[in-house]
Amino acid sequence: MATRLVQINMKAQDDAALGRFWAEVLGWGIDSEGPGVTNLEPVGFTYPDPVAVCIDIIARPEPKTVKNRVHVDLATTTTARQEELVARLKSLGATPVDVGQGDVPWTVMADPEGNEFCVLEPRPVYRDTGPIAAVVVDCTDPREMARFWGEAMDWTLHEVTDDSATMRSAKGVGPYLEFIRTPDPKSVWNRVHLDVRPYPGDDPAAEAARLRSLGASDPGIDQSAIHWTVLADPEGNEFCLLAPA
Repeated sequence: MATRLVQINMKAQDDAALGRFWAEVLGWGIDSEGPGVTNLEPVGFTYPDPVAVCIDIIARPEPKTVKNRVHVDLATTTTARQEELVARLKSLGATPVDVGQGDVPWTVMADPEGNEFCVLEPRPVYRDTGPIAAVVVDCTDPREMARFWGEAMDWTLHEVTDDSATMRSAKGVGPYLEFIRTPDPKSVWNRVHLDVRPYPGDDPAAEAARLRSLGASDPGIDQSAIHWTVLADPEGNEFCLLAPA
C-alpha cells in the first residue's frame, strides 16, 4: 500500500474570494462541492493525477495568527517573467512580506488572507512542474520528514540533507514536495495542510494503521462526523488521509 499527495487544504475566512485569487494566479478552474468549500484544479484536469497538486479552500472563521508551516512556491521561466508575475500578483491583491528571508533572488508574498508564498527566480529544475514549482513544509528535521513521507507515499526522494529534502511523484511530473529546516516550532493548528489518498482497492483503515506504524499520530479530535482520517506527521503537522481514488 501507499498514498500520494493529491491536494493541499487551505482554510480561509472567505473561501470564494480566496479561491478567485488563486484561480487567477494559477490559471485554474473553480468548482465547489458545497457551501464553504472552493475547489481549484487545472482546466481539463482528471482528478487525481500527479501532474498537479490541487487546492481545496475551506471556510473557517478563525483568523490567521502565525506564519504558515506549509506554502507554495510559484515557478517562473525568466527574470522578466518573475517581475511580471510579481506585478500581476500585486494587482490581484497580494502583498510583499518579510519573513526574515534577507537578500534572496525570490520574492516572498502573501495572498489576500495573509498566506505566505514565494515567486521563484527561474530554476531549471522547475521548468516542467506547471505553475506550482513546489509545496514547501517547514520542519526541524528534514531527514526524519523525508524518512516518514518517503515511506508514507510512493513518491521518489530526490535529495536529502540536514537542511532540506526534496521529493516528487515517481512519474516525474507535477510539483515537488520540499521540507525546509526552520527554527520556528509548530505552535497552532496548521491553516494549510497536505491531503493524501490511497489507491483504488486499498483499505483506508489498514493504510491509516500503516501510517501510524511509520510515525503518524492522532491529533486528538472528534472525527465521528467526517469520512476521512486526520493524522499528524512526526513533527505534528496535520494531514488528511482521504478515501481511495
